[in-house]
Amino acid sequence: MRCFTRFVTLQTLVWLGLTVAFPLSYSFAAEVPQHPNIVVVLVDDLRWDELGCMGHPFVRTPHIDRIAREGARFRNAFCSTPLCSPVRACLLTGRYTHNHGILDNINRSEHSHTLKTFPQFLQKAGYETAYVGKWHMGNDDTARPGFDYWVSMKGQGTSFDPVLNINGERKQFQGHTTDVLNQKANEFLEQNQDKPFCLYIAQKALHPELTQRDDGSITDPSAAKFMPAKRHETLYTNAAIPRRLNVKDDLKGKTALLRKIPGLPPLSEETGTSDEVIRDRLRMLAGIDEGVGMLLDLLEKQGRLDQTVFVFTSDHGYWYGEHGLSVERRLPYEEGIRVPLLVRYPPLVKGGTLIDEFAVSVDLAPTMLDLAHVKTDQKFDGLSLVPLLEGKHPADWRKSILVEYNSDTVFPRLDRMGYKAVRTPRWKYIQFNDLEGMDELYDVQNDPYEFKNVINTPGNKKVVKQMQAELKRLIQ
Repeated sequence: MRCFTRFVTLQTLVWLGLTVAFPLSYSFAAEVPQHPNIVVVLVDDLRWDELGCMGHPFVRTPHIDRIAREGARFRNAFCSTPLCSPVRACLLTGRYTHNHGILDNINRSEHSHTLKTFPQFLQKAGYETAYVGKWHMGNDDTARPGFDYWVSMKGQGTSFDPVLNINGERKQFQGHTTDVLNQKANEFLEQNQDKPFCLYIAQKALHPELTQRDDGSITDPSAAKFMPAKRHETLYTNAAIPRRLNVKDDLKGKTALLRKIPGLPPLSEETGTSDEVIRDRLRMLAGIDEGVGMLLDLLEKQGRLDQTVFVFTSDHGYWYGEHGLSVERRLPYEEGIRVPLLVRYPPLVKGGTLIDEFAVSVDLAPTMLDLAHVKTDQKFDGLSLVPLLEGKHPADWRKSILVEYNSDTVFPRLDRMGYKAVRTPRWKYIQFNDLEGMDELYDVQNDPYEFKNVINTPGNKKVVKQMQAELKRLIQ
């Protein structure tokens, strides 16, 4: 078994060498546009380390990597809730889960129509707005307020031959869903060239195929299967899957994970994610990368690329078997909450910029409105990332982030495991809502794989109190 960190270091050095050898082909514009175009590509379940530009040893994502090479890469980006529906609302509203009300993955269709999203404010300011892809705040596929162009699916959707609601009319398409959504996104760009636009494309991939009940719950989570396009089915066949050291975690100190669950084996290296499942995830990513390339090429052909803020990110991470976990991606360990965040915008962002300050899902909405110079009375929990994109390092930038999750019944192992967590550059504190005496504290600076729960270590009582106080402050 090989340590993933070794590959990251090697690949990063190679990538940096290429960057030095081939200077960037564009220069900064003299003036930042007042109302730039906006493209947001949201991938489902994509880990922060599954991209070429993040140092993956074999995955090929040249078009996504271009965004990082010609823009900014955030090295400490996190999701505010590692669960599809809540974090999608966080991204669009700039509010934390306990404030926007999409608390879990059950059918909250009606409430999701009332959310105040940043595309609504852009639309009122004269932008042409489009939503393409998976909404998944409820099973309802009808258009939400704020979008001139609407393409979506019911619930989780399917990996092949999707039925899409296109501006109020349902139609079934043939082919891989990623390809269909990529085409619909390009059609919007081809039709709208007179006004500034905002295109928000939320891919179904890399989410597995699941059987879903009407209320949004999953019938059999263990039957989840990742389904790439036919042309990608043999990619990476002989590639050795990198594993992080914590796939061998003995879980000592993680009392919540050690609970005995009827009908389920105890967590171990054997309960983790198989190599072939991971390969299928990366095969699905190939279609995402092709779609990003299509968008970049079309915008470049139209002469609009450098006047477009291009954002690439994910809703949350996934498990490769760290701590014995696989499909239960709701927990606040690093592999579940770290996300990729790349931003290309030459008038403002210098190519190859690396940003180490904390960024969170709730930052997307205020950042997009700030870049578009659109004012609103909406209160945001997030911050505008514009100062960081400009290359500044504000001394008063946040030093902690909030991560929260409300327990649901989809995964028996996670029953009653709702929590609130706070992470600082050094510490992570996890406070379970319903499990007494099972809270966790990790020194992530010295224990990046989160092996040792040090909440009961002598001398850490002061740290625990400080983290509890910070958690309370963040929630309030």
